[in-house]
Amino acid sequence: MSVYPYAQFLFSAAAAAQFPADSGAEVAIAGRSNAGKSSAINAITARRALARTSKTPGRTRLLNFFQLSDGKRLVDLPGYGFAAGPPPERDAWAQLIEALAQRECLKGLLLVVDARRGLLAADLQLLGWAEGMQRPVHVLLAKSDQLKRAEARTLLTRSQAQLEDRGSVQLFSAHAGLGLDEARRTIDGWLDGATPSDTERQTKERPR
Repeated sequence: MSVYPYAQFLFSAAAAAQFPADSGAEVAIAGRSNAGKSSAINAITARRALARTSKTPGRTRLLNFFQLSDGKRLVDLPGYGFAAGPPPERDAWAQLIEALAQRECLKGLLLVVDARRGLLAADLQLLGWAEGMQRPVHVLLAKSDQLKRAEARTLLTRSQAQLEDRGSVQLFSAHAGLGLDEARRTIDGWLDGATPSDTERQTKERPR
């Protein structure tokens, strides 16, 4: 049985005007293209195909909203670090993300990083963006099962040093089920911080 039995895909947004009402609570999920965001969403929600996975970098070009329960959502951000789209399209993605950062219902940012590569410059730039929006950040070192145990420990220590006080970090593997409970506790802690009045105002209808 799914840990989020009512989880469902809501819709994709190509413009800020298509976002759901700014109420309830949202957690954004970001990461470099092909870092494993969709696989992480599917594993965390225990739903095999909630988020579509692709081996083609840059496939996600919209903001995808998923509802975990009434008034509680995950937002899958477009992958970064792969210049597949033309400049106007990339600018549109940036505008979408900036609009998301302005939402009061955004409670935290889950950053998915490929453990085989670790935190790179683009990830650190995103951390700077997260600092500006004053939201907590938690890093998932995805695909950690592909590292030897000593390598994984070294990566975790190095990543903690890179983050300093800008966020928390853990080892994670969607394939092996590593770190699922810790990731869920982080997400639930952020989402449960929403006030009851916020949740009551959440609309279930897609905005027109």
